[in-house]
Amino acid sequence: MSLRIGNKEIRSRLIIGSAQYPSPEEMKNSIIASGAGIVTVSLRRQNPNANEGAKFWEIIKSTGCEVLPNTAGCKTAKEAITTAQMARELFNTTWIKLETVGDEYTLQPDPIELLEAARVLNNEGFEVFPYCTEDLSIAQRLVDCGCSILMPWASPIGSAQGILNEYALRTLRERLPDVTLVVDAGIGKPSEAARVMELGYNAVLVNSAIALADDPVDMGKAFAAAVNAGRLGYEAGLINTRDMARPSTPVPGTPFWNE
Repeated sequence: MSLRIGNKEIRSRLIIGSAQYPSPEEMKNSIIASGAGIVTVSLRRQNPNANEGAKFWEIIKSTGCEVLPNTAGCKTAKEAITTAQMARELFNTTWIKLETVGDEYTLQPDPIELLEAARVLNNEGFEVFPYCTEDLSIAQRLVDCGCSILMPWASPIGSAQGILNEYALRTLRERLPDVTLVVDAGIGKPSEAARVMELGYNAVLVNSAIALADDPVDMGKAFAAAVNAGRLGYEAGLINTRDMARPSTPVPGTPFWNE
């Protein structure tokens, strides 16, 4: 199921990370098996002009995915802005996944530095994908400074804790109906990705849950199926929960068409 971001039609609503795989070949096969249309790449880990970086870059290009460089590891707005500018030159893209680490233990984004970097980069013509928490006020400020895409976490990155605050994620979706929302970080199971999509989110970014699985290729396929199932469920219209049972077959003497 495709997704439009800016002027690009992306073939899948699953976005995949490129870190932590057992081998470059396993990474390539997993990305292809997932059917993902976007792959994230850390400029700090992989410079496409360096020897090993050049090999890595060739593998990424062979997947046919759009590349989303990120500013992983940056702590300040200045550092993130500089990294984004380098990524634009090296990868020939205005897309940037904006990350500013505020806490070393949880890797929670620093909202002050994130907002400042987002404001500058939006003014410089970047398509900014800010990695943020599920906080509504921060999300609204990011939108106000020009972001049309937000990437809130479900739980701390790499934790596999799943959705810790579904109420907050649901509120973000309801309050920001015109913003592209991508859940990024904390998803550990395909069922959790499906649930995110059932809430009406536009896409899910998954890395650790695929890369660190016993079989990353099959896990990539599992997440692809889950994302599609969740989106189809959302578009089809989920029924409301009820406090009491309601029979799905007619009771005696009641025509089956009578509601």
